Amino acid sequence: QLHLVESGGGLVQPGGSLTLSCAASGFTLDYPTIGWFRQAPGKDHEGVSCLFTNDGKTLYIDSVKGRFTISRDSAKNTVYLHMDNLKSEDTALYYCATSCIGTPRNRGQGTQVTVSS
Repeated sequence: QLHLVESGGGLVQPGGSLTLSCAASGFTLDYPTIGWFRQAPGKDHEGVSCLFTNDGKTLYIDSVKGRFTISRDSAKNTVYLHMDNLKSEDTALYYCATSCIGTPRNRGQGTQVTVSS
């Protein structure tokens, strides 16, 4: 059974950077799409970024374009989300899934990102 584990979250000041990792076990992370989602307190989850594994195409929501980068290391069976110029509104629980829209499939437990001075 596919198991996704996120890590790399933490407390960072506005303008800072973090790199989140999504490590897969049980199966090769060879799904058509891998997505990063986030959920802030009191809000519904939202898809942040999507990676199409067959051609490497990436998508981002407008609020993170130019600041976030999704990437994949097949040898490590891991997908990353590098985040620059973090803002307070980026504060949320971040998790990865084998989908990019709708209900996140095979999602992990998530890693908390808090942006605060």
